[in-house]
Amino acid sequence: MSDEYTIRVAQSFKDIAPESWNRLSGASRSAIANPYNPFTSHAYLASLEDSGSATAKTGWLGQHLLLERGDGELMGAVAGYLKNHSRGEYVFDHGWADAFERAGGRYYPKLQCSVPFTPATGPRLLTSGVDVAAFQQVLASGLRQVIEKLGISSAHITFAPEDEIEALQDEGFLHRTDQQFHFINQGYRDHADFLDALSSRKRKSLKKERRAALENGIEIDWLTGSDLTEDIWDQFFTFYMDTGSRKWGKPYLTRNFYSLIGERMADDILLVMAKRDGRYVAGAINFIGGDALYGRHWGCIEDHPFLHFEVCYHQAIDFALSKSLKRVEAGAQGEHKLARGYTPVTTHSAHYIAHPGLRHAIADYLERERSEVEQINDYLEDHSPFRKGERQEDDV
Repeated sequence: MSDEYTIRVAQSFKDIAPESWNRLSGASRSAIANPYNPFTSHAYLASLEDSGSATAKTGWLGQHLLLERGDGELMGAVAGYLKNHSRGEYVFDHGWADAFERAGGRYYPKLQCSVPFTPATGPRLLTSGVDVAAFQQVLASGLRQVIEKLGISSAHITFAPEDEIEALQDEGFLHRTDQQFHFINQGYRDHADFLDALSSRKRKSLKKERRAALENGIEIDWLTGSDLTEDIWDQFFTFYMDTGSRKWGKPYLTRNFYSLIGERMADDILLVMAKRDGRYVAGAINFIGGDALYGRHWGCIEDHPFLHFEVCYHQAIDFALSKSLKRVEAGAQGEHKLARGYTPVTTHSAHYIAHPGLRHAIADYLERERSEVEQINDYLEDHSPFRKGERQEDDV
């Protein structure tokens, strides 16, 4: 394969033709091999860059691996970034960096292969859908070669699908697991049908919670497509800034980012907006994939009991059921989601550590961590809100 294909690195999505990128696995609704994942689309990734959100200035220098045929056709790719920090990743390696640098090593820069600021599982070793396993292996090998050529400490492929992990492990990457909470659609007709699968106590509790969230004259709107005007984005950005300022100190995404995704992929976006007395007071942004709804940011300018749960979790389930989507991925962490019908799901990442001593220490740590994640998932499954015998099955 090396005689027929070459690997090169692009630092900007401006250097990658959208139509070529979007033929790769999961990057568009027409791409084969994987259901559409909006975060791997050229529109989303380019908008992060063009808006100034993920750039060299913010610590995300593009280092996108491109596998091309002799005639220049793009056959595979990995969205990658050289980083001088570990912010905006949601798979935490700060302890690794600190330990290595205290021992005299240099952890940064590192290669981060993920969607910036987006803790959602999706294809990382993107292929054209032809001989997928072979192309994944070539991409995994290419990542290792880039690390060696650049002389950097490590590469991190986060929120990767489980079926990519084997190719990465074959190239010396270490497997890490973590946990999220997803709603899994078991063929429910509507939200009432879903509630019937819960225990009586949990069902009554959620009905009461939803009624309470809409007290004080709260109304809910679903906005998508042409509904997403600049005025709407202004209002939502106010919500995002409120939450981002409190959680991270400085929000990651710029106002222009929302204008760009509204222009480039409006039909893939759902804003759930809460209105009181004729004005929006809270909202959450979701992205609509081929088989899943992905919840991302929430914010508000008024506090109302249970409104966060209604806007972010219950309404997302309502929308997913109305569109026959298989699941809702509601972002990172949050055991409070369990009581609202979201079940624990294992997420996966892979890490190549160049230094033998650091690699050995991290490998030992990850072995113990994987066991702990499995035990916690089993415990949480036993405390799910579903009626006894109603066990959710994840097909991510």
